[in-house]
Amino acid sequence: MAASTIDTGITAVASTGTISLPIILGATVSGEIVMPGDPRLAVRHPAPVKRTTTFARRAAGPTRLTTLDELRDELSSVDRRLLELIAERQRLVGEIGRNKLSTGRATRDFEREKDVLQTARAYAQSLGIDPQLAEGIIRSLIRSSLASQERDRVAAEGKGDGREVLVIGGAGKMGGWFTRFFASQGFATSVADSRADTGPGRFRDWNEAGLDYDIIVVATPLATSGRILTELAKRKPRGLVFDIGSLKTPLRAGLQALADADCRVTSLHPMYGPDTELLSGRHLIFVDVGSAEATADAKELFAATMVEQLDMGLDDHDRLIAYVLGLSHALNIAFFTALAESGEAAPKLAQLSSTTFDAQLLVSAAVARENPHLYFEIQELNKFGLGSLDALCDSVLRLRQLVADGDEPGFVRMMEQGREYLASRG
Repeated sequence: MAASTIDTGITAVASTGTISLPIILGATVSGEIVMPGDPRLAVRHPAPVKRTTTFARRAAGPTRLTTLDELRDELSSVDRRLLELIAERQRLVGEIGRNKLSTGRATRDFEREKDVLQTARAYAQSLGIDPQLAEGIIRSLIRSSLASQERDRVAAEGKGDGREVLVIGGAGKMGGWFTRFFASQGFATSVADSRADTGPGRFRDWNEAGLDYDIIVVATPLATSGRILTELAKRKPRGLVFDIGSLKTPLRAGLQALADADCRVTSLHPMYGPDTELLSGRHLIFVDVGSAEATADAKELFAATMVEQLDMGLDDHDRLIAYVLGLSHALNIAFFTALAESGEAAPKLAQLSSTTFDAQLLVSAAVARENPHLYFEIQELNKFGLGSLDALCDSVLRLRQLVADGDEPGFVRMMEQGREYLASRG
């Protein structure tokens, strides 16, 4: 049968027993990713190079691979071709990103992603491949593409132009993220942190760094951040000042002092971790503390990203965070504490793992690896914190009582109530 050649120069062969890897990964026409069935996949080169799989070669003639080593060698060859195609895809992603940037198009097209994923699932089904596997592969490639395009856009639309930023606590995890983010936008970025190596733009004490900066980011532990904000208010820096604290209660006095001193101050809370590369689907909370201009300036710093910007008041923020962070942390701490004190060996429990147990264990293990001092601050310094802990205790005691009383209808009602609540999230 005829072979269709596309922009990659690799042939999609449609003959019995032959599988085309380019079709599985998607192809490109005029710099855009297309999937099988797209009418733009037309014949364009008279003499394409055909690449066939081991299965096709076996069906075609007497040459056979019979030993395990030969089969493994062939599998390694297929893996290399897959990686070559991914490299080609990444190159095309760069071209697509530059095209979007020059034409003013958004980095992310959710409708296009949906079409690509649905087409990949359908085609995988026709090939006898697990559609979930195919979707996972394509989704990973899409996320990689978006991360690359977002980095390029941030760099191209850099707001820095040589302006100066001081990140107090810039050697920490989230402080380091903001340091890299500002540097990628063309800001001259300095770090003040007791853990920082000495050198140009590196200070062990933020007081030694001076205050003549366009932006000052406070990315230290909560109690320390409160003191720094209060001290900054006394010295009235000229630039934009914001913290990135996960709670605002312990920072309220310092933030208010800066506002009262007519400083350009606002407050941020990034709802993502320091390893985050792609901001699409992530949330960044902006808490206006009296200077709408400062909040607008802070939002503009992230305009080139795909982060979802949320506005929130000081009290609303900490009340909701008591559940979003405080409750979820406490639940996982209680879970791994109950396991650790159960007397059951971890390897034995691992042998009896279930889907629910494994999923909970993964989350709890991630929580256990975090900074316990920070997690204590999130619980202890939030004036709404005990409310969420009381709600957790009440729920567990009620659950225990239902089980002890053999109250199945009550147990069912409890689960149905939770199901309805979770369904309302949309």
